[in-house]
Amino acid sequence: MVLSDLEICKPTSTSHNKVGISRSGRDLPPAHYLFKIESYSELMNTGVEKYETNVFQAGGYKWRLILYPSGNIKSNGNGYVSLYLAIADTEKLSSGWEVDVNFKLFVFNQKNNNYLTIQDADGTVRKFQEMKTEWGFEQLISLETLLDSSNGYHVEDSCLFGAEVFVISRSGKWESLSMVKEPPHGTFTWKIGKFSTLEETYYHSKSFTVGERDWNLRVYPRGIESERGKGLSVYLQLTDCERFPAKRTVYAKFKLGILDQLNNKYHERTDSHWFRASGNIWGFKKLVALSELYEAAKGYIKDDTVIVEVQILVMSIAKIST
Repeated sequence: MVLSDLEICKPTSTSHNKVGISRSGRDLPPAHYLFKIESYSELMNTGVEKYETNVFQAGGYKWRLILYPSGNIKSNGNGYVSLYLAIADTEKLSSGWEVDVNFKLFVFNQKNNNYLTIQDADGTVRKFQEMKTEWGFEQLISLETLLDSSNGYHVEDSCLFGAEVFVISRSGKWESLSMVKEPPHGTFTWKIGKFSTLEETYYHSKSFTVGERDWNLRVYPRGIESERGKGLSVYLQLTDCERFPAKRTVYAKFKLGILDQLNNKYHERTDSHWFRASGNIWGFKKLVALSELYEAAKGYIKDDTVIVEVQILVMSIAKIST
């Protein structure tokens, strides 16, 4: 009797909560523990019900394998090898302890030099706790299959079993991302006085906070690049990138505007951008033409003061929790 490379079967023990069992083959040895039995038939002849291995460590906990060489008769393992993973030294764990585990058990095929891998189907996670300290398979492999040397699992009366144990940690971080419309305090107004005397290439507003991120406005009074000498350049800048990972991004849809102080009405333009450390500024090279800016009838300059404003319409807010 030879097992196929992949076999799905239904367990007959209620200990598996009716979860299927997956059997497959792989070349890579088990990551955490190997257990070799020499003179397997002699072990069976002793009449021993089960054998418990030494303790090994994986995922920050101590474990052992429990082998029923002739099957766990009390749990429908008659005619099979039964193998279980058991958590060890539980008296050292805190009261009410629980450990969530995804594990695999193995039987080495000495003929094909690969491993029969047995695990719960669909990546089922098992919960080890005070009332349930072991999980495994009553029908790991049939004795008929194991003891037939032509199958490769039992050669010169020796067998090799193994285990991989992956603990699902509950201490991991999780992230929530929200696209917030009109976030609180999302409007910032900047009055730029003595505008006619400004000589620097650009100026920054004071910092303001929206969505727990820090921003400012940058204004080029005489324009920038292709609009230098032609337009008033205004940008929204994310200023706290150094506090976050380099690839952390923040989305903002926003309006930038300049106030017509005669009619109390903003001339506005809308844009959006994913802000990051390598691209933390976005806006308009020409929010308004300089010819219009200095035209008195437009009302953009009054008492030598220009008023620009940003309104963040939509913003992504990411929160990291543990």
